[in-house]
Amino acid sequence: MSKTATIRAQIEPRLKTEVEDILAELGLSVTETIHLLYRQIKLRRGLPFAVEIPNAVTIRTLRAGRRGRGVKYFSSKRELFADLGL
Repeated sequence: MSKTATIRAQIEPRLKTEVEDILAELGLSVTETIHLLYRQIKLRRGLPFAVEIPNAVTIRTLRAGRRGRGVKYFSSKRELFADLGL
């Protein structure tokens, strides 16, 4: 029995290149990254990041924010903290 298995996936060429460039900066190969992902899935018994479908309130809030409704802008952290009462 083989000690390795092969994984094949189709992916957009541009995305592949961009991700491989990031991985190279991190000193990781695609194979090492897949190993890490698989180990984390096994360890956590699920994906190692949140995958969620937003509820209706979240969707409305995101849409309103994109339109600038209810959005506050601050010129400094101090101004933000003052607005928060901190």
